Amino acid sequence: MAIFLDKSSRVIVQGMTGSEGMKHTTRMLASGTNIVGGVNPKKAGEKVEFPGGVTVAVFGSVADAVKETGANVSVIFVPATFTKAAVVEAVDAQVPLVVVITEGCAVKDSAEFYEYAQKSGKTRLIGPNCPGLISPGQANAGIIPADIAGAGKIGLVSKSGTLTYQMMYELRDIGFTTAVGIGGDPVIGTTHIDCLEAFENDPDTVAIVMIGEIGGDAEERAAAYIKDHVTKPVVGYVAGFTAPEGKTMGHAGAIVTGSAGTAAAKKEALEAAGVKVGKTPSETATLMKEIIAAM
Repeated sequence: MAIFLDKSSRVIVQGMTGSEGMKHTTRMLASGTNIVGGVNPKKAGEKVEFPGGVTVAVFGSVADAVKETGANVSVIFVPATFTKAAVVEAVDAQVPLVVVITEGCAVKDSAEFYEYAQKSGKTRLIGPNCPGLISPGQANAGIIPADIAGAGKIGLVSKSGTLTYQMMYELRDIGFTTAVGIGGDPVIGTTHIDCLEAFENDPDTVAIVMIGEIGGDAEERAAAYIKDHVTKPVVGYVAGFTAPEGKTMGHAGAIVTGSAGTAAAKKEALEAAGVKVGKTPSETATLMKEIIAAM
């Protein structure tokens, strides 16, 4: 099994005909994802040829794409200026899962399209500013490399894109049900807690890796959730132990104010909830290997 994305997922790509959209649609197709359409109002009716003899139709709107293909996932590769409109269009078309890869979205836009999706009650957002998610061997929605790890029994939820890739590679001999990159912006659609709940309820996920980073209190809230609701083993890593106070580190959400949001505070909260926390990504992977070996 998997969470949110599986072999039955029918994926459209908003912005497929742009350079990033083309590149990553090619990669998603190569990993077995069922891409059923692209969306570009200026190129409606065209067909795009991809390697392997795959032809993907371009639709003028998300609603048209959903009507014609039965799509239930949209991956958004559009510039930040147009991302809010793209998300609203996908929500209006009642797409159940919308993955927003775009980096640099205005926080105001993110807050508004997040609230819009919440009010719809029909759409789960992942991102923005995220690598997407992959259920190895089933489907890949986003930019996560598909060849670094196969299917297995670990669930992974991560704020960081590159650390998602590193953790998948370090644990490639065990493999993953699903790996979700939730993004590091201050406002994101799907949280650590949402993924923890889904992994807890997934019978094929036997243990969970959670990667956080400095800034905000998402990891502390996740720790409280784990303590009360998660029965499966969880290992964690918090990026940013050496970050100077008040310094943003890569992500807009990764800013530390006083003692709030520090890596040390997050590590303490997670360990109090029974989570084993590694000092480095490699040490975190080793902790997971030990847990799996003991099962």
